[in-house]
Amino acid sequence: MRNKVVVGVIFLVIYNAIVFYLGWNVYQWLRIVFHMDFPIVFSIIWLYCAYSIVLSHIDQRFRMTKVVSCYWMIIMEYGLLLFPIANLLLWFIPSIHIIWIGYIIFGLFVVIIGFGSYMAYSPIVRTKTIQVKKQKGEKESFRMVIASDFHLGILSNKKLLQKFVSKSNAAKPDLVFLVGDIVDDHPYWFRAYRMDEVMKTLTSTYGVYGVLGNHEYYGKQIPLFIDEMKKSGVRILQDETICIANSFYVTGREDKTNKNRQSLEQLSKRAEHQLPWIVMDHTPSDLITPVKLGVDIHLSGHTHLGQMWPNQWITRKTFELDYGYLLKQTTHIIVSSGFGFWGPPIRTNSRSEMWVVDVELVD
Repeated sequence: MRNKVVVGVIFLVIYNAIVFYLGWNVYQWLRIVFHMDFPIVFSIIWLYCAYSIVLSHIDQRFRMTKVVSCYWMIIMEYGLLLFPIANLLLWFIPSIHIIWIGYIIFGLFVVIIGFGSYMAYSPIVRTKTIQVKKQKGEKESFRMVIASDFHLGILSNKKLLQKFVSKSNAAKPDLVFLVGDIVDDHPYWFRAYRMDEVMKTLTSTYGVYGVLGNHEYYGKQIPLFIDEMKKSGVRILQDETICIANSFYVTGREDKTNKNRQSLEQLSKRAEHQLPWIVMDHTPSDLITPVKLGVDIHLSGHTHLGQMWPNQWITRKTFELDYGYLLKQTTHIIVSSGFGFWGPPIRTNSRSEMWVVDVELVD
């Protein structure tokens, strides 16, 4: 307990130091450009932005505060990258006026948000054909649509979900897999915006299946979420292995956030290994076990490929595969960067996407 308090205090000190540093830079520029001299008013507004992340979790209905918190993350990330450069330029080249440096920084933020918004709200379809050496059941081939990390809520919204449904239905899949973090923590806005009306129109030959991600656990409303998905035509698999159309097995794992989730070894005993075995596991933290157990197709998300540059350096160090496709022995592994986004409504290092994968069964 004492260690947690110490860590908490250190975090608050560092965070508030960052907030002060960023705020001081912004205020100095505003004061010179607009002759603004209202430090108390500015401080109140700045602190509201800085703590909007906390305030937005007090009540899910604080819509504007949630939006502010998402854009605040952009200011934090890129402010910490750009402001020190600006400070160094002013320090070493005194002839450069703070006004012009400020305009350049402001312009860069506009470009970052504009470009990032396009990458976040203009999803693309990635296609792949793979061959699986398995006994052919009633199907000799099948098509999967794979998507993850929608984080459906206020900014990753009903319109974006409609884009997914339209693209998925156009692909005419046999199976649709939603690989976790479908809602942004709490399903409140999914219900409020009636996103189920859109999700219900998602079609496939053998159904739509999903798993829980870490954010469903953060929201602590899993029964409500599962009920909303059921009404939307999505079956959430919780440490379950099911046989579909006598042609393939699908395992949906609980997210690793659940420390009591079953092992893949336990779930593998329910699958007939003569048929293709597909596993959904939101976080690609362990790609060794699926290979050892003979999983044919392993699907994950979670990483967002960092979402905002240069966060991909972290994901690449954290995960064996933080994005894309990998054939490891006989296991086909796909990690999606996600169809939506978490927090900041921008992507500067990846693009919203869904995968269409054609699976050919060969003897």
